Amino acid sequence: MVVAVITCGSKADHNVSFDKNYHVTLGNSHVTSVNQGTEVHLRMDKASGAGFESNVGYASGFFQIKIKLPNKDFSGVVVAFYLISDPDGKGGNHDELDFEFLGSNGPPFTLQTNVFANDEGGREQRFHLWFDPTSDFHTYGIVWNQHQVVFYVEKTPIRVFKNNTKIGVSYPSQQLVIQGSIWNGETWASGGRKIDWSQAPFVASFVGFGVTGCQFQSSASKDQCYISSPKLWWNGDKYLGLDPAQRKALQDARTKYL
Repeated sequence: MVVAVITCGSKADHNVSFDKNYHVTLGNSHVTSVNQGTEVHLRMDKASGAGFESNVGYASGFFQIKIKLPNKDFSGVVVAFYLISDPDGKGGNHDELDFEFLGSNGPPFTLQTNVFANDEGGREQRFHLWFDPTSDFHTYGIVWNQHQVVFYVEKTPIRVFKNNTKIGVSYPSQQLVIQGSIWNGETWASGGRKIDWSQAPFVASFVGFGVTGCQFQSSASKDQCYISSPKLWWNGDKYLGLDPAQRKALQDARTKYL
């Protein structure tokens, strides 16, 4: 079986339209497409949040997107970009890799990451971003191969989750779809601060809808998404681990911002 690969370079591609790789899953009336479909705004108010999902699932890749957060007091609001094996929330032994931006009224701006593997979570890590994510677009990315998961903010690795299945640690291995969303998280996201609805609507903007990943076809053939090749470059030697400069950047980011 041939495994389809969608490759649009190593960076979030500004020229790819949303409709090529994604569809709206929540709040159709709260999703606005601009710039010939290459930029999408997700809006949340009292009536609804909004969300989108990739048209297909993947078994490996380097998944990136550019996001600009609401430029106002958005305490209690969560903006998310993540990979998940259970998009309908039906339960089961799901895998998930999360970026969650926790609403605030100015700095510090908090980014929460999490890893679920075989339904085992409890791995939340929070970082204070070293820039203002509401004033411009910034790139957030996840490398996922059979060696490691690496979370990147711009080009800086901030978190690594190694494949340690040989010693009994679960590792994400199921078909994962890509999702983005904005939703009400005031019960936990902002230290108990409630949403100020007078600030609504809250708008999160996304660009870079090219997907660099290996499409999941079936469990029997997903191993083809783990090979190293020019098309599946994220499985190559460069992504087996971090190089010395990346390890130092990782250590610095975690020392200063975790």
